[in-house]
Amino acid sequence: MARILYLINLVVLFLGFNLHRALSWRNQSYMNDIADRCAPSPHPLSMCQSRAAAFGYPCEEYKVTTEDGYILSLKRIPHGPHDSNTSTEMRPPVLLFHGLMVDGATWVMSTPKQSLGFILADNGFDVWIANSRGTNSSRNHTSLSTKDPAYWEWSWDELASYDLPAVLQFAYDHTGEKIHYIGHSLGTLMILAAFSEHKLLDVVRSAVLLCPIAYLSRTKSKLLKLAAHIFLAETVHWLGFHEFNPVGPVAHEVLSQICGDPEINCYDLFSAVADCCLNTSTFCAFLEHAPQSTSVRNLVHLSQLVRNGGVSRFDYGNAKNNMKHYNQPRPPPYNLSSIPNHVPIFLTHGGEDYLGDVPDTRHLLRTLVKKHNSDSIEVIYVPDYAHADFIMAYNAPELIYGPMVDFFKRH
Repeated sequence: MARILYLINLVVLFLGFNLHRALSWRNQSYMNDIADRCAPSPHPLSMCQSRAAAFGYPCEEYKVTTEDGYILSLKRIPHGPHDSNTSTEMRPPVLLFHGLMVDGATWVMSTPKQSLGFILADNGFDVWIANSRGTNSSRNHTSLSTKDPAYWEWSWDELASYDLPAVLQFAYDHTGEKIHYIGHSLGTLMILAAFSEHKLLDVVRSAVLLCPIAYLSRTKSKLLKLAAHIFLAETVHWLGFHEFNPVGPVAHEVLSQICGDPEINCYDLFSAVADCCLNTSTFCAFLEHAPQSTSVRNLVHLSQLVRNGGVSRFDYGNAKNNMKHYNQPRPPPYNLSSIPNHVPIFLTHGGEDYLGDVPDTRHLLRTLVKKHNSDSIEVIYVPDYAHADFIMAYNAPELIYGPMVDFFKRH
């Protein structure tokens, strides 16, 4: 039972949920009503089949192998369904990278007029959609199985060092053009880490940071702070867990019992990160494609950011192990103030975001603005947006995506 409680707490913790809200469900019939309307996708593992093809969009699937052997799924929507000119020669390429415990389907969750992936294709862009290691379509490796603990020995360090450059280079090689980059949540941390080491600058044209996470020490989530300071994720790793699957059998069994209580409203688990502007169809699509697995070590690394206040490489726990990996007793920091000012940045954040909250985001902004002038950085603040609203809210096309397309056209 102790292990089960650790896992369930981690589900709540790393999605940035507020525990009081998560346990405030009042009507089980509403849960049943949502479930009845959310039919499972006929192709739950293929974004191209389940989302793009449904709306008539061409969609190509590629396999990209990282330097450390992970085989990633990379999707491409080269143009819209009604374009008379299907050539990609005049279409600027853009790569979208998802956040934590989801995959690339998050960019096409809703209708063509509301989903960023479709909107970009309809506006003349060549759209590439990444899927990080461990997600449903990127679970293969040249020598390891997902049942091997070694498969899961990675954090966002490796996502930034291997997954991100692999898919960016692949898109660059196929198009011959520098890439506009869009990251959400963890996808922003990866590109910031790479830029801070002056990597990928030769293949990236501009960067969009949707509710970025970097500095996390001032998060508004009391549960997130508490879990980090009692080393909850580390305990799960010590107990022998390497893959964290938030919809695995143990988590499913406990959540089923919790949600069966008429006094508990499990919909609040979702509304805690997206409580502004969702509709039922988008929520249903989310349930068909998320949440997905990540590594426990990745959660440990994120906990370290909360405790330590800065942005550093993975801490192996003691000076001896750190010396073995870094030749120094402490993990080296990512110096975000060293990010060059010639890369245009478009940054958005929300007032109701408990993960990428306002004080930490403003800290990041102050760090970036030291080097960027007003022509190369653009910031949009939406007071009532939470963490997931930037990719799934019904009014995001007007508030976020329209200005983003204009930003790309200027750069």
